[in-house]
Amino acid sequence: MKKFLFTLLACLAFNLSFAYANPQIDKAYHEKRSDVQVQGIAKVIKVLSDDTKGSRHQRFLLKLPSNLTILVAHNIDLSKKIEDLKVGDEVEFYGEYEWNNKGGVLHWTHHDPKKKHIDGWLKHKGIVYQ
Repeated sequence: MKKFLFTLLACLAFNLSFAYANPQIDKAYHEKRSDVQVQGIAKVIKVLSDDTKGSRHQRFLLKLPSNLTILVAHNIDLSKKIEDLKVGDEVEFYGEYEWNNKGGVLHWTHHDPKKKHIDGWLKHKGIVYQ
């Protein structure tokens, strides 16, 4: 019985971690809102080449449990790059959502050296990138 309860609680916690970002991001997407601070977890569906024009950004696509796809633009001039990122990996995130008709962009996933913006982060395989 203890094993069953532990498994049930673990599954509930796992499902809640997937669900907690979706209402914020889904609502922002449908309302075409930007500048929304969001937190969640999603699966990598594509690793893109780095954007090297201006500030360098690691880019990859995440698919949320609601099937909405968002582009992550992670500033690698201000934070470390996730070197071993692969399709199928889970990434936790805290950053700013910007609407676009393709699903949106997540950025500000790093610290702000000027201390004018909320610090964001990415978490991959237990390592926080900020």
